[in-house]
Amino acid sequence: MTLSAQADPTGQYAAFYDRSLAEPEAFWAEQAGLIDWFEPWHQVFDGSQPPFAKWFVGGRTNLCHNAVDRHAATRPDAAALIWSSTEVDQEKTWTFAELLREVQAMAAVLQDQGVGEGDRVLIYCPMVPEAVFAMLACARIGAIHSVVFGGFASLSLAGRIDDAQPKLIVSCDAGSRGGKVTAYQPLLEEALRQSTHRTERVLWIDRGLQPLQRTAGRDLVWHEERERVAGRAVPCAALESNQISYTLYTSGTTGKPKGVQRDVGGYAVALAMSMKHIFDGRPGETYFSTSDIGWVVGHSYIVYGPLIAGMATLMYEGLPVRPDAGVWWRLAAKHKVSVMFSAPTAVRVLRKADPAYLTQSDLSGLRSLFLAGEPLDEPTARWIRDALGKPVIDNYWQTETGWPILTLARGVAPMHERLGSPGVPMPGYRAVLVDPETGEPVTEPGHKGVLAMDYPLPPGCLQTVWGDDQRFVNTYWGSLPGPQRYSTFDVATRDADGYTFILGRSDDVINVAGHRLGTREIEECIASHPGVAEVAVVGVADALKGQVPWAFVVPKGDGQGLAQGVQAHVDAQLGAVARPARVLVLPLLPKTRSGKLLRRAMQAVCEGRDTGDLSTIEDASALQGLKAVVAAA
Repeated sequence: MTLSAQADPTGQYAAFYDRSLAEPEAFWAEQAGLIDWFEPWHQVFDGSQPPFAKWFVGGRTNLCHNAVDRHAATRPDAAALIWSSTEVDQEKTWTFAELLREVQAMAAVLQDQGVGEGDRVLIYCPMVPEAVFAMLACARIGAIHSVVFGGFASLSLAGRIDDAQPKLIVSCDAGSRGGKVTAYQPLLEEALRQSTHRTERVLWIDRGLQPLQRTAGRDLVWHEERERVAGRAVPCAALESNQISYTLYTSGTTGKPKGVQRDVGGYAVALAMSMKHIFDGRPGETYFSTSDIGWVVGHSYIVYGPLIAGMATLMYEGLPVRPDAGVWWRLAAKHKVSVMFSAPTAVRVLRKADPAYLTQSDLSGLRSLFLAGEPLDEPTARWIRDALGKPVIDNYWQTETGWPILTLARGVAPMHERLGSPGVPMPGYRAVLVDPETGEPVTEPGHKGVLAMDYPLPPGCLQTVWGDDQRFVNTYWGSLPGPQRYSTFDVATRDADGYTFILGRSDDVINVAGHRLGTREIEECIASHPGVAEVAVVGVADALKGQVPWAFVVPKGDGQGLAQGVQAHVDAQLGAVARPARVLVLPLLPKTRSGKLLRRAMQAVCEGRDTGDLSTIEDASALQGLKAVVAAA
């Protein structure tokens, strides 16, 4: 990889990355030494059936052993899981030895219900520690977990039940968000009624938030079962590296659910490598990811990654602004967090609050803040970097890849972050920008192309789509002309120093009277307007121009004159061709509970179409407000 001295002053990262491509088997064999193996592999990589890939063929290992058992054996009293909830005002820490006991108890309960290797367990929970116990217990005995984001609507949950066909479901009586209790049992009961698959058992975690109604012959309650199996030892299954560890349904999926399927050994190695070389995580320290276990970040960097690295992982149930906007920073100070991982949307929410909250806590131990989940605009990045006085590192990846594609490897070499760019390709990713019309590589700096990867993807990425190999081939490896390449479906540019800039989804590149415009570019421009707190830009069908951009902005003040100011701002910075046809001012943008903007739904409202599945929406009133503003426009 060609990186300038501006990007990679020592040249260390380029050498590290280049070796991962030039000598992939030697490179990944070396990284595999970061985890324990019960039996060695006989082949590092099997690429005999592209685009499918197998890593560490014949090797036997276990995610739970690497996350819990090996640390419990050497550092039993070290903190492993810290759970803090501002929803129920509770906090508790489990050491590695204590976590091992909880996971073994959960594994024993699962085994007693006939759950074994290859069986599916669906986990439908809020951010409670028992959900982590359940994930690790599945990994321990070789069951396949499928975590569904807590609070998903019944119809969406039913589709996932039918696709995963679980033998057992783990759920809760209720969750809480912003102090508002949501009963989970009615949602799950309705999903079970709608699904065609008959689930044999439901294991309930009774939090005492809602009355729990038991169905005889089907329902179990965790605290009762835990007492029954207390003290029982359950050994880790020695799983072949390419057995399935879990499936995870991509957020925003419509139609038949698309379950990303992950392996065991390759995933463990990729996470261990990323914790050491990307996040610079160190054993005995604390890692704080503000995500949810229902999303891929929660799988990789709340549960498995930090624990594999021997770190304590801080799991938070609550909002970033409750009881106030200083709660995350107080937690980071209290638990001496060294690495933190969040999302740009959350930072934009915090940006609206009193900046004094960022300086009231002792964050001297915090080395880096990583942000991912959506494009990080330059004004937001600059604000949080300057406010914290810490490196703020963007990173770009997908549910499908399981760990970052683009970022800066803090554990390898000092590299300069470039605001607006997630960074450079990580080891093993043969990243290339491709012309979507010709399939030819785009090599000129500043020119747009679809971000794609040449075969093979590195360890830890999806094996296939659960139950649908052809969909895996057609969707991910068959959408671009030319040689078979994995498409991220994101448009990007690369500058002369080697940094990549994500402009937005390829279907978010709008054609305005023959001009191709990335909605991300327009959003970046509008976000730099001093009167704008948040912005979303969508392409809306137009009979004359094909598509035109509409901008939805949340003002910092009263919003008076903001629409005209935004249009003039875009005119001055990008030109009249990029000027939004409409600038609509809103108090709130519609988002998912994980903080992603519901751009597809916003576009549908503008075009008078059905918004589709909105089961993940955070606040339905935001969408109603948008509809009212669009109707009045």
